[in-house]
Amino acid sequence: MSTISETKQVGRARTAGNKITPSKVLIYFILILWALICLFPVYWMLTFSLKDNAEIFGANVIGLPNNWLWSNYTEALKTGRMDLYFLNSFIVAVATILITLIASAMATYAMTRLVWKGRETMNKFFMLGLTIPIHAAIVPLYVVLGKTHLLNSYTALVIPYSAFSLAMGILICTGFMGDIPYDLDEAAFLDGCGVWGIFGRVIVPLMVPAVATVGIYTFLQCWNELMFATIFNSKEAYKTLPVGVQGLFGQYQTKWGPVGAALTIATVPTLLVYVFLSKRIQDSFIAGAVKG
Repeated sequence: MSTISETKQVGRARTAGNKITPSKVLIYFILILWALICLFPVYWMLTFSLKDNAEIFGANVIGLPNNWLWSNYTEALKTGRMDLYFLNSFIVAVATILITLIASAMATYAMTRLVWKGRETMNKFFMLGLTIPIHAAIVPLYVVLGKTHLLNSYTALVIPYSAFSLAMGILICTGFMGDIPYDLDEAAFLDGCGVWGIFGRVIVPLMVPAVATVGIYTFLQCWNELMFATIFNSKEAYKTLPVGVQGLFGQYQTKWGPVGAALTIATVPTLLVYVFLSKRIQDSFIAGAVKG
């Protein structure tokens, strides 16, 4: 009898929890309205990329295109060379992410798991990178890259992007790696693992949420960066997407449809990265909160 009564109580609780109340309706309405507000810029950009100037400037501002001008994408890719700029941005982003992830994880491992004189001072030195604005280093970086003959190359962007992403990467990794029990290191050492074995087989698999967070942060930073890309690479062969989009604006007249198409091409990878990897970021924040 007690089991039957408990079952009924659980059923009543579920029914009460599923009951629609005015407060729930208000909450759902606010959330739906907020979602529409957040999604509207994406919708506007997509429709904007398929219109001509007449529709964009008054005839049909927010509605669906009367004539779906897919030729805007063709013009952006061929005439505006967005295909080349996309490839350049992809190469720079991938190289920067790999360097930042490897350097951040290894530096954090050395400063949190290994005992050596000066590791705290070194950690403070890395954290100084968070206080330096990225664009404050334009002049010295330009001089150094010029003297080393690295201007107008992928390296001219990969090295500065990786350097300025390293401090945040170490900061994120330190919060995770410092909370990993040292007992795991000792157990791996007793099983015959050395320093590199412990790092690769024990530490790195446990750092997946932090690695994903650092990767996404680094991607967003270097994918959308404009100042370095404009100054350090003046040759057409090495320009990235932000520079390419900027080049579509004419001095006297601008066809805004291809500009919208170029913006869509540049934005879609960012949206895809967020959609597929946002769960990793949420897990990293939750894990950090629980460990802390």
